[in-house]
Parts: sequence; C-alpha cells; structure tokens
Amino acid sequence: MKAAQISKPGGNFELVERPIPEPGPNQVRIKVEACGVCHSDALVKEGLWPGLQYPKVTGHEIAGRVDTIGPDVTNWKVGERVGVGWHGGHCFKCEPCRRGDFILCRFQKITGISFDGGYAEYLVVPAEAVAAMPAELPADQAAPLLCAGITVFNSMRNAGARAGDLVAVQGIGGLGHLGVQYARQMGFHTVAIGRGGDKAALAKKLGAHEYIDTDAGSPAEALQKMGGARLILATAPDSKAMSDLVDGLAGGGKLLVVGAGGDPLTVTPIQLLLPRRNLQGWPSGTAMDSEDTLKFSALTGVRPMIEKYPLTKVADAYQQMISGKARFRVVLMMG
Repeated sequence: MKAAQISKPGGNFELVERPIPEPGPNQVRIKVEACGVCHSDALVKEGLWPGLQYPKVTGHEIAGRVDTIGPDVTNWKVGERVGVGWHGGHCFKCEPCRRGDFILCRFQKITGISFDGGYAEYLVVPAEAVAAMPAELPADQAAPLLCAGITVFNSMRNAGARAGDLVAVQGIGGLGHLGVQYARQMGFHTVAIGRGGDKAALAKKLGAHEYIDTDAGSPAEALQKMGGARLILATAPDSKAMSDLVDGLAGGGKLLVVGAGGDPLTVTPIQLLLPRRNLQGWPSGTAMDSEDTLKFSALTGVRPMIEKYPLTKVADAYQQMISGKARFRVVLMMG
C-alpha cells in the first residue's frame, strides 16, 4: 500500500510503499477512501507529542470501508462503510472506563499517534474505535466530520443550552463553519462572531441569524445588547479573543472552549462569580459520538466546505491547512 510517513520530528512527508497491515484480535482493517488533514496532525509532523515513535503515519479523520476483521470481532462486517476519529480506543478497565466515560480513559489510544493513521491506503484500528457511516454521506464529506464535526456537535449538545437560546460561535473557520451550521440545526438563536464585515454573507449562508464583526466594536457588548449568550462556542485558537467574550455571557452562561491554543485565558474571578458564569473545555468524543454526528449531519444537511488533494500531494495539502488558507477543511483522497 501507499502511505505518507514522517521519519523524524519536523521531517517532510515521504510517500512510501508498505506491506498492508494485518488486524489482530479485536482489530479491524479499513480501506481508506478519504482522510481529513487536521491542525492536530502538526503534533506528529513537528514532534510535539511526547514519546512518539517514528516513522509515523498521521491522520485521524478517516472515512472508508471495512476490509478485513481480526479474531473476536463480531460487530463489523467486510464492506461496511465506516469512519474513525481522534479517539482510537480505550482500556475498558480504568475508573473512567468503568463508569462508561471512555473519552477520559487514562490509557486511551489516539488515531495517528498511538498507532498509524489515515494518511495511507489501509490502516488497522481497535474495533471499539470504529463508527458506522450513513450511506447519504460521501467519504470526502464525512471525513472532516470525524474530528472537526464531532468536536463542535458533541460539545454543544452536552453544554446545557436549549432550543431558542442565544448561542454564539466564535470563528468561522474549520471548526466554526460547522459550529454555525450545527447551532442553527439544533434550534438555537445562532450568532456568528468573526473579524471583518466580509464574513457576514458567509455566516448568514451557513445559518447564522446574526453576525458580529469584532473589528466594528466589542463583541461582548454586542452580545449583551442581544440579552447575553447562554453559550459561546470558542473555536478560533486565540486566547485573547476568547477571554474578551466572557462578558458577553448571560447569567449562568458558558464559554465552551474547543479551539486549542497554547496561551492562557485571562478571566477574573469577579467575571465568573457574580453572574455565575462557566468555563469549560471539551474533547471530541467516542465512536458512538461520531456515529451520532454523522447521522445528525446526514439528516439535517450539515456539510463541511472542503478542498481535496490526492495522497501524492500530501505536502501541498498539509501546507494549505497549516497556512490557514484552506476554505475550510482539507481532505486527502486515496486511489
């Protein structure tokens, strides 16, 4: 099979021929049709994840078909359309797993980090990491939903907001353009927050009822004029911009952080205490959460905006993503 591997931290992608891997007990081999290129892939490309063993094939937004099943696998059949996301399996034995909270497994596996990922024509994954994929979703459209999609959908549906509540989505990028669509389809009064008036038309097209341009004034003040946000989904990894939104929350409101930045948030206790505001982070979700995301997307018409590249152009695809020029998700196509 063809695979795009990285041989050392900071190294270039190398398109190589590898033997097709064989699944072991409780493993499934998937023939990859499409794999999204996610910003988190930089953790492997640049060697930012501790303890990585090279060479490594990254990629955790995978759509394809079951090709072969290993011993003891009874819940998947050859030929089924499936996907795999960030969460690549769990131990079933630690305390979070015993409580059924598999995303917090202390020994969880991560696709493309714990084992080789989807920048290849085949990969082998634990059976519990596999999600069924609806027939209505083409592989290239489904792939980004298995990380970007599940992250915003699963976080918002667990955030406590109700239909009709004012929900703001900060950022109209790879995560945000999906967040706006999901918020609208969940029945929220959806407000998109972006920089520049030129994004207003796109925000409305995606489903936003209203648009706030941060260049035109304080987004927190604008939200308060609307009554305050019950929920703000922070998707752009800009800690200052996130911090500036806290005062836009209504009493009891929540700032839900899914954009992964490295700088600290700046929030005073007084901002949280008196209005009883909340700050929360959220990881992606398990395979069942991925299935729910894919089903909801198929049902409601939520789709990512994508740019497609063949596997042979993996370096170009990665550069388009990491440069921030992509509109809005980059997808590698196999074959």
